[in-house]
Amino acid sequence: MRAMQVIEHGQPLQLVQLDTPRPQAGQVLVQVHSCGLNFGDLLIIKGTYQERPPLPATIGMELCGTVTALGEGVKDLRVGQRIAAYSGFGGLAEYAAIPADICVPIPDQMSELDAAAFLVAYGTSHVALDYKAHLQATETLLVLGASGGVGLTAVELGKLMGAKVIAVARGEEKLKIAAAAGADHLINSETDDIRACVKALGGADVVYDPIGGDQFNAALRACNPEARILPLGFASGEVPQIPANILLVKNLTVIGYYWGGYTKVNPKVLTNSFETLIDWYLAGKLRPHISHSLPLEQANDALELLRSRKATGKVVVTMGQAA
Repeated sequence: MRAMQVIEHGQPLQLVQLDTPRPQAGQVLVQVHSCGLNFGDLLIIKGTYQERPPLPATIGMELCGTVTALGEGVKDLRVGQRIAAYSGFGGLAEYAAIPADICVPIPDQMSELDAAAFLVAYGTSHVALDYKAHLQATETLLVLGASGGVGLTAVELGKLMGAKVIAVARGEEKLKIAAAAGADHLINSETDDIRACVKALGGADVVYDPIGGDQFNAALRACNPEARILPLGFASGEVPQIPANILLVKNLTVIGYYWGGYTKVNPKVLTNSFETLIDWYLAGKLRPHISHSLPLEQANDALELLRSRKATGKVVVTMGQAA
């Protein structure tokens, strides 16, 4: 089978030929149709992600495919079943052997492109806003990086949950995409003063931040009393240092949040979230925004779209099957 692998940290992926894996006990073999890319994939390539697989490593955190073989003890899946999975690694290959208990059966109405773009982006935002921040319909949600893979879903879900949504993104074109996802107010991070604009709109009750750096600092200072702040990534490259005095004065809560960690500490949180999200998808309330779809051999070009911030929503790599 073909796979795109990290051979050396900091270097482009290489297209290699590998033996097709065999599923071990508790695993299934999946013929991969599509793989959604994430910012974490870039960090794995750099060697700075919180999980560091030994090299060479096949990356690709989320995939959609068809089950082709069952490992010993697998009872709840069948050969021929279409699934999506947050595998952490292995998605940029034609086949992947993955644990059966991380596979999410997908409905016939969901395309393979949508399925590969669904779990991480929507799952991250839904657990963040519902389970962690307890976002209420009467509150104001501030979304930084609002046109990116997770940011755009936070806008969409925040609006669906009834909140007033303020979207921050770089440039007018990206703000148009956030507006189409339901944002009530738009802030251009290239030209606008984020803190002043948010305060003029009444302040933020929940802050969703995949960016960090100066944008985090501006958002912190635009929070209302008892606001909740979710730092869930640092696309700016700068991890913010949080001034405790501001937390004290405003009774603010900063919520540590790593969505992938729930696969180990409390997977029921994720499965409950997926059930809700798939129901909303089937009801027509959610539609993944996929700005680019490229074939496996162009995975480096696909990753560059993320690195250069030219993508909006999700970038998906396909293995050649019809999607």
